[in-house]
Amino acid sequence: MRYLGSLSGNGVVMCDGKEVGRAAYDFDGFLQPKTGIMSSGEIRLDASVLQDVFGRNDIQLRTDDGRLFALRFSEKKLLAMAQSAHVEVTGELPV
Repeated sequence: MRYLGSLSGNGVVMCDGKEVGRAAYDFDGFLQPKTGIMSSGEIRLDASVLQDVFGRNDIQLRTDDGRLFALRFSEKKLLAMAQSAHVEVTGELPV
């Protein structure tokens, strides 16, 4: 596995194609020989928005620079009033 670097910034979290809130993100990218590029990291957004979208399968992040990422939550539970969550990221990842 080779570390490709980090990606961070701000964007809009979308659920089922609809904007639900602004978020900050910090992702790390890796290259695995058999599976290709993979990324994971943290998103931070308002606690009430995070509670509403946590665990859903149709979550995306549109970054301020125009990239579109699909997000999948890594954890099974979210602490009450949490403002961040760990996610696995797919989509328009840089090479």
